[in-house]
Amino acid sequence: MEAHASVSSLVIVLLAAFLTPILLHRFKLNIIPVVVAEIIVGLIIGESGLQLVHPDMWLETLSLLGFIFLMFLSGVEIDFSAFVGGKKKEKNTPNSFVVATVYFIGIFILSYALALLFVWAGFIDNAFLMTLIISTISLGVVVPTLKEAQIMKTNIGQTILLVAVISDLVTMVLLAVFVSMYSDGQGNTWLLLILFGAGVLLYFLGKYFRNQSYLETMTKGTIQIDTRAVFTLIILLVAVSESIGAENILGAFLAGVLVSLLSPNPEMVHKLDSFGYGFLIPIFFVMIGVELDIWALFSDPKTLLLIPLLLIGLFISKIVPALLLSKWFDWKTIFSSAFLLTSTLSLVIAAAKIGERIEVLTAQESGALILVAVISCIISPILFRKLFPKHHTAVQKFKVVFIGANQMTLPISRELDSDYYEPYIFHVKQEKINGHVSNPVFHIVEVENYSIEALEKQEVFNADILVLFTGDENINSDIAIYAKEHYGIERVIARAESPIIEKELRNHDIDVFSVFFSTKTLLKAFIETPSILNILTKEESALFEIDMNNSRYEGVLLRNFPFTGDVIIVRVFRGSDSIVPHGDTQLMLYDRLIVTGSKEYVDDLRMLLEYGK
Repeated sequence: MEAHASVSSLVIVLLAAFLTPILLHRFKLNIIPVVVAEIIVGLIIGESGLQLVHPDMWLETLSLLGFIFLMFLSGVEIDFSAFVGGKKKEKNTPNSFVVATVYFIGIFILSYALALLFVWAGFIDNAFLMTLIISTISLGVVVPTLKEAQIMKTNIGQTILLVAVISDLVTMVLLAVFVSMYSDGQGNTWLLLILFGAGVLLYFLGKYFRNQSYLETMTKGTIQIDTRAVFTLIILLVAVSESIGAENILGAFLAGVLVSLLSPNPEMVHKLDSFGYGFLIPIFFVMIGVELDIWALFSDPKTLLLIPLLLIGLFISKIVPALLLSKWFDWKTIFSSAFLLTSTLSLVIAAAKIGERIEVLTAQESGALILVAVISCIISPILFRKLFPKHHTAVQKFKVVFIGANQMTLPISRELDSDYYEPYIFHVKQEKINGHVSNPVFHIVEVENYSIEALEKQEVFNADILVLFTGDENINSDIAIYAKEHYGIERVIARAESPIIEKELRNHDIDVFSVFFSTKTLLKAFIETPSILNILTKEESALFEIDMNNSRYEGVLLRNFPFTGDVIIVRVFRGSDSIVPHGDTQLMLYDRLIVTGSKEYVDDLRMLLEYGK
């Protein structure tokens, strides 16, 4: 009977995790984050509701693994290229990193003051833990909300993102310090250095093995050595973390940070996301709801009063420091940004569970904290969308920087669509291109030479797309790798003819253009498939790529898609998958659509899907 009950509870939880996103989509409740909906469903089927699920060893083990994997993916989610301070600022806008750092310091100081008030009022006994709870911010809510609003690359978007990233890092480390101070193994804070030392060692090992050619062939098929390495890293650091008396989630978070620092292949990150958010993490969030006793919270007047007061405290801690932004942004932008930063979930749940386990919090206090986190994740994105000014979501042009002015880069810079691309060309002073240098139709900047220092002086690396097309492929390679590793430029294209250099560039996720290979391929296509080549070379039948960023059309079948212009979707790229579209194909956020049709209608479709207009 026990085994049967265990399987029954597991089946119910898995069904709940499977049906929740379907129901959200069916009833058009996309404004509620899926993880919040999973907790609410857990409340319905768990202790506070129908009592269909009874926690047992299977569910507790899978829930713990989900928690560990969630903390790991939180570490992976941190983009350390955002901390690079060398990017050019827009006129009359602040340095995002400096402002975000000062903003978070303000949040932390105010959170400590509010925590002291909660302790003084008798709501909680530990000011340290309450400070961490008030100051933490949910990256899992902030990142998708910024992407949906199309402001990730704007100054305000980068500032909001950096505040959330800094908060995630600082509160996670301080949570580990808190545990070492208040758990049974008091005074062992210094042992955390062992964990971080192990992390540094593993980072250099990973950096050494990452570019080993023999491992590249082992990442496919049944071996999948990269995925095995990631899971080994997680378990190893979790084991080290537990052995020194720290929380296992710190080891998992550190593993995620290491993977992020090692610039993983996007395909691998997609696989990890699919496994985590497709299986383990939903079980964890459903079980949070299952184990939460809402009625016990409502029966205690002090705990019931804590919920609205803590929610107010969360808003105050983010709104007051946001006044710092008044020098550069309007009040709607300031308040909407502060509301978005109020969202908090994973780390509050972690802190609540840990506080309850080491008996710093009661079960009622822990439940109240989790409930406040759920409420904040529902309210915050709604307030942000209602308040955030529409003028910030205007079409963002991609800055394309060409290094090397020649007969290839000059005409291409002129032919790029000026509605979407802003080209710049940099070349050394002694390179004179038959009078083109002074031609006013080209935005050309002269540099002393192609050294990193000279290019940084001209802020060349402030680019969305960087094209290296000098006559020296070694210079192209050195600059491309530096731009990728130190500035995190997403699209880097470099000219290289040598197979050795080409392989090295591809290992760094850099697109390679070879004149010889391209010419050979073009001639072969002219001979074998002239009709297909016409698609690529004739504007009236050209192929265009459009990003699907409009959440309003997420899940819509192509046959029901309301766009009636002269456009045909010929391919859909979803992560690493290439999908041949048909009537039952659903549009999903972040799909890349390859379309053909008249330029006018393609532009209309781009505005609709990429910019929501």
